[in-house]
Amino acid sequence: MINRAVLVGRLTRNAELRYTSSGQAVTSFTLAVNRQFTNAKGEREADFINCVIWRKAAENFANFTSKGSLVGIDGRIQTRSYENQQGQRVYVTEVVSEKFSLLESKAEKATRESNSNQQNSNNAPAASNSKSDDVSEPYDYDYEHKNGISNGNDPFADTSKPIDISDDDLPF
Repeated sequence: MINRAVLVGRLTRNAELRYTSSGQAVTSFTLAVNRQFTNAKGEREADFINCVIWRKAAENFANFTSKGSLVGIDGRIQTRSYENQQGQRVYVTEVVSEKFSLLESKAEKATRESNSNQQNSNNAPAASNSKSDDVSEPYDYDYEHKNGISNGNDPFADTSKPIDISDDDLPF
């Protein structure tokens, strides 16, 4: 049987760190994950997925993330139920995170927040032309295309021509 969930999205609010009666750290949060398509109005919709993470990872997650942080989650889907104060059965489906990754550097987050604040104050979109040199962050494959950068060595840059790859170069 397989139960695996891999998500990339932004936190909708600051993570909520709590401790159980036995002292186990638990953090719950909601991740906004954009859908791959747009609706009839051309707007991109998002799914809001409840997640939970336990123990030391929960403390680290709460300490290193905040509202709007771009994170990757690897975990499993879990369902549970409980009886609320009115005696009604409540069913909960959530992703129990086993691993997480921070997917933007502090510099990128500061730039995004600065641009967001500037947009809110000016009601005009602000362009970001800075790119962090932090090699620990994931590579944005569309960055060079969006910003008109080309090193001339990319065999995938021109999609109108076939790519010359020998069978010896393939890993399978």
